[in-house]
Amino acid sequence: MTGYDVDVVVAGGGPVGLMLACELRLGGASVLVLERLTEVDPTIKAGALNAPSVVALYRRGLLPALKEAHDQTIARMTQFVRGRSPEKAPGEDPATTGDTRAPGDGPAKAPGDGPGRTPGDGPMRTPPRFAGHFAGIMLRGDLLDETDPELGGLGPAAGVGLVAQQDLERILGARAAELGAEVRRGVEVTGFEADDDGVTVTAGGERVRGRWLVGCDGGRSTVRKLAGFDFPGTGPEITAYQALAEMEGTQDLRLGWNATPTGVYTHGPVPGRILTVEFDGHPADRTSPVTAEELQASIRRVTGADVVVNSVVTATRFTDNARQATTYRMGRVLLAGDAAHVHSPFGGQGLNLGLGDAMNLGWKLAAVACGHAPGALLDTYTAERHPIGAWVLDWTRAQIALMRPDPHARALRAVVDDLLATVAGTTHVVKRISGVWQRYDLPGDHPLTGRSAPDFALADGSRLADHLRGGRALLIAPPGLPLPAVDGDLVTVIGTPIEDDDAPGAVLVRPDGYVAWAADAPDPAGLERALATWFGVPATVGGGVG
Repeated sequence: MTGYDVDVVVAGGGPVGLMLACELRLGGASVLVLERLTEVDPTIKAGALNAPSVVALYRRGLLPALKEAHDQTIARMTQFVRGRSPEKAPGEDPATTGDTRAPGDGPAKAPGDGPGRTPGDGPMRTPPRFAGHFAGIMLRGDLLDETDPELGGLGPAAGVGLVAQQDLERILGARAAELGAEVRRGVEVTGFEADDDGVTVTAGGERVRGRWLVGCDGGRSTVRKLAGFDFPGTGPEITAYQALAEMEGTQDLRLGWNATPTGVYTHGPVPGRILTVEFDGHPADRTSPVTAEELQASIRRVTGADVVVNSVVTATRFTDNARQATTYRMGRVLLAGDAAHVHSPFGGQGLNLGLGDAMNLGWKLAAVACGHAPGALLDTYTAERHPIGAWVLDWTRAQIALMRPDPHARALRAVVDDLLATVAGTTHVVKRISGVWQRYDLPGDHPLTGRSAPDFALADGSRLADHLRGGRALLIAPPGLPLPAVDGDLVTVIGTPIEDDDAPGAVLVRPDGYVAWAADAPDPAGLERALATWFGVPATVGGGVG
């Protein structure tokens, strides 16, 4: 095959593959997504998005759909809390207070203000606002320093995040279709042949020729294995179950995360949700459906409660295998999401890490595929995303170490528990969980360079995110500032001043929302270098501010 059917073939149509497809289409590349499942997988999976993920989707105009899904989750949580026995002590329920504001989203609730009370509690006995957990150690929202500057700048995206993976997949699937991405379901990639000019992919008995192939096909990625990516890491030591089930006897289960002599478990914050962790090695079987008997046995071993599981609505087994590809690109083949890195789900980092991969790779691969940038731009994908992936693996390994039921681990857990009961400890960990710490090591001295751009308010009443919906880079510069030639097909140039205090005088934001250059005083040489670095040699389209 000498011609091309499509610019990019994406193996895997989960949230990461669909997010990537959307970004590729915004960048002008044609894309074909091949997904082996015929419909969205209903198995219980991730249930929350962190700040970088919500902000990225907000910048693409998807915040209303996220907010609707978030509100539906809150309604289910409230139903669960109101259905609890009035005998339960409120201090056992911090994970179900119904207060799910993002960091920086206003002051903590006053006692009795909201749906978090267990029926029968007095008005002053509402538990502290839940701010997340580390290794099952609850983080109290009333200990969070919300004046920390890194927790601000999210704009309308603050306070949205409880979105199930299935809901996100539907939202992204609809958006990909709107943008013209072709998604074929029930078609599994079984092989490919890569050469210097492209990749010929075999799937569903057909062969498709693309310029590039991206494996977004999960932790057991066929693309990764066939391409020969190195995938080093650490082996598993736990068997864990997460499920939604119809159960009896749950009145003896404490809500939220709990360490026991035999493991760790969490109950809630939605009806029927249970998660158990046992340190007995990896599961012998990862593929067959989880039965009610199997789940019930694990719950009883970990909790000590005589819970009866009548039926399983959805359930999954998982372990803590932690591995990462040494590079995310080999020639014309790239990896994103779980295909590039696997780890335990504790801390809710996996889905968010994959979405970050898709945002970083999408605009770069589109620029290369469409001839707007040299192939070397793709080398920055591994350089920028690999360190964040490595951090996530270590973050989850540390939590496994603190969850172990042996005396040494429990002694260390008590020390960490004390540290997390401080304002500094809670704030540090929440910033890590929320992802607001993430930045790329980009050239430039301005403090904003390499960081996700704050959602600046502009003098015309718009916000920065309003100008990023089309997936192009954004240059905000005051009128009269000498500018190099800017390719108007790649970079939107506006002269509307930024109204926020302490905002830079001018800023160049990449399509993924990260600051490529910023300056408080005129810096035409620095701007020209940044434009050349990220968007090739500037074309001859306009040199002034529009």
